[in-house]
Amino acid sequence: MVHQYKLNGYNIVLDTCSGSVHTVDDVAYDIISLYKEKSADEICDIIIKKYPEENLSQQDIKDCLDDVKYLEDNKKLFTPDTYENMAFDFKNRNTVLKAMCLHVAHTCNLNCEYCFASQGKYHGERALMDFETGKKALDFLIANSGTRHNLEVDFFGGEPLMNWDVVKKLVEYAREQEKIHNKNFRFTLTTNGMLIDDDVIDFSNKEMSNVVLSLDGRKEIHDRLRKDYSGKGSYDVIVPKFKEFVKRRGNKSYYMRGTFTHANTDFTNDIFHMADMGFTELSMEPVVCAPTDPSALTENDLPVLFEQYEILAKEMIKRQKEGKPFTFYHYMLDLKHGPCIYKRISGCGSGTEYVAVTPSGEIYPCHQFVGDKKYLLGNIYDGITNTEVQNEFKLCNAYARPDCKDCWAKLYCSGGCAANSYHATGKITGIYEYGCELFKKRIECAVMMKVAEAE
Repeated sequence: MVHQYKLNGYNIVLDTCSGSVHTVDDVAYDIISLYKEKSADEICDIIIKKYPEENLSQQDIKDCLDDVKYLEDNKKLFTPDTYENMAFDFKNRNTVLKAMCLHVAHTCNLNCEYCFASQGKYHGERALMDFETGKKALDFLIANSGTRHNLEVDFFGGEPLMNWDVVKKLVEYAREQEKIHNKNFRFTLTTNGMLIDDDVIDFSNKEMSNVVLSLDGRKEIHDRLRKDYSGKGSYDVIVPKFKEFVKRRGNKSYYMRGTFTHANTDFTNDIFHMADMGFTELSMEPVVCAPTDPSALTENDLPVLFEQYEILAKEMIKRQKEGKPFTFYHYMLDLKHGPCIYKRISGCGSGTEYVAVTPSGEIYPCHQFVGDKKYLLGNIYDGITNTEVQNEFKLCNAYARPDCKDCWAKLYCSGGCAANSYHATGKITGIYEYGCELFKKRIECAVMMKVAEAE
């Protein structure tokens, strides 16, 4: 499948199944768009009439057609999709775990209005994971990881720093188990920053492979929804802490993770605000909430958001040239050494390679399903008992969604987020159309940036 678009002065032709990217002039761009639908003579007539100022001869156009044919023959253009059969063989794959989202705290010290986790409670009771449950969860991950050497654990909430002593003990326990079982743990901490202190900074910079810091951007935007229980915004408390954290983190991984809503569709200003404060690893996610929520993005917001993504891409190119680069999570695209085809088809591996564990030890496919008993997979004591749901996730891939069949972006999004699809349509093989439109725009911008970088 071929996807063609124009952005930032570039005519881009993306051959989705081979991953080839071509930049061409206007004439070649139009010839490629007509190549599969018209004969050579018809294309010559159309192009000569459209571009009289170019003084093109039929031979010029046929030379271009020969170039297109060469690319087609060498599987660089109009490459056939041969991956569907590969996708549906996944039902027989081993469900070997590699990652766990460990919910050490189902409680939070902020009262964010758009929180998908119901202020950290996940529509249940407030709870903290005890050390013994955490140990058992890590043991479960090790026991079900097969021959995998690298294992990933994300300390998550609610707010995990509200259970910080248990987090530290679990890291210590995991380090002991590494030697016994020939494993290597890579830990991530996701925090709102309110309880960051010197101990959190020092321990995290020693033990956490990555740290995710929640900041929505400008003070007025951040404080609008990210408030404490007294109604006070958290910006002034957390920003100095984040600056110190990142300063002392050195070259270890982190990223600022924000959410934009209907109230700040000009979200690039929030990204630039964070970049101007010295934060260089940035992410800004669209809110996912009920359509009736005042924060919900609307259809009228879409063209505004598309423009914002273009503004962001152009500004990133500009700052790169000025020696002031920053990274935007959704524009991280490796065209040469990206994920293998199996990963591109299957996506994140929720419910199969990745699970979430609650403070009581219940197992869910990922953090966004926690609390929904329909998707309760089992627990860390009895293992996975709801194999019917796990089998449903085994088949959840880019080819399992009928609406994705003819989409040029399916090998970039892997069919999209199963949780978003479920919340939008009631099934994990549906599609969240709004999210799809935003994703496709982000990929177009990311590819354009790679083109600009190559120049």
